Amino acid sequence: MATGTHAYEEDPRNQTVLIYVNGELTPRPEAKVSVFDSGFLLGDGMWEGMRLHHGKLAFLDKHLSRLYENLKAVDIDIGMTPDQLAKEIQRTCDANGMTDGVHIRLVVSRGLKRTPYQHPNANVGGPTIVIIPEYKIARDVAPLSLFTVHVHRGAPDTQDPKWNSLSKLNCIAACIQADKAGADEALMLDPQGFVATCNSTHFFIVRNGEVWTSTGQYCLPGITRANVIALCRENGIPVFEKDFSLTEVYGAEESFVTGTFGGLTPVASIDGRIVGDGKLGPMTTRLRELYRGLIERECPSS
Repeated sequence: MATGTHAYEEDPRNQTVLIYVNGELTPRPEAKVSVFDSGFLLGDGMWEGMRLHHGKLAFLDKHLSRLYENLKAVDIDIGMTPDQLAKEIQRTCDANGMTDGVHIRLVVSRGLKRTPYQHPNANVGGPTIVIIPEYKIARDVAPLSLFTVHVHRGAPDTQDPKWNSLSKLNCIAACIQADKAGADEALMLDPQGFVATCNSTHFFIVRNGEVWTSTGQYCLPGITRANVIALCRENGIPVFEKDFSLTEVYGAEESFVTGTFGGLTPVASIDGRIVGDGKLGPMTTRLRELYRGLIERECPSS
């Protein structure tokens, strides 16, 4: 069972959902990709996580824009336009009779290889496209504990941290270290030692009525992160994308993390230091309400 920002209640309906694999809708127990797939062999591909609310895919254009930019960066031709892919995602949800409380994992790999070798010239055919819809609602959890790990976010000349790639071992290593330390999630620094992001969410602090987050140079361009920044600006809340150190984190009045699945989740402690009073704070509460309103405007009930 997932914990922290990805905690959810099991839903028995997920055992019979149809999974999209290269255009075919297959019952979950039978959905498979080849052992010669680039994603399995090398983590060669990209992914997106999306939510279905009131029968509509939230912030779909932003998710697809990020996906297609990432795919172009690694020279993967998905073989369909964003509009065509959007229709396939919706078709998959419709085939399952899904409208609300749904999380979707979209995975695109470079596709099949004739032999296990990293060079793309070993590939045959087109990409592998998988759409996994699940009934999955974030469970309301207690404020999180974070632990600063030794695994840093890398520079773009190694592996661009803006890629939402299948190659997530640096984040997985960070997650494991935080877990061994008894924390819910890892706080990761950038190559200069400033705060960058968490292993699976984006990190914010509140100081003197201001909302701070990293410059964004060493983290995924998060959809929820960008929405929260925009909500701050639209509602007169001072917000800054900037370098800041752990000292400034430890002295913050509030902290929270953001992500597509959990929305905004408060943070209670970081490296054993209690943030504020260790509870959900007024700024995080306000931003949560603003974000819920944004979701309703984005995906209004019919």
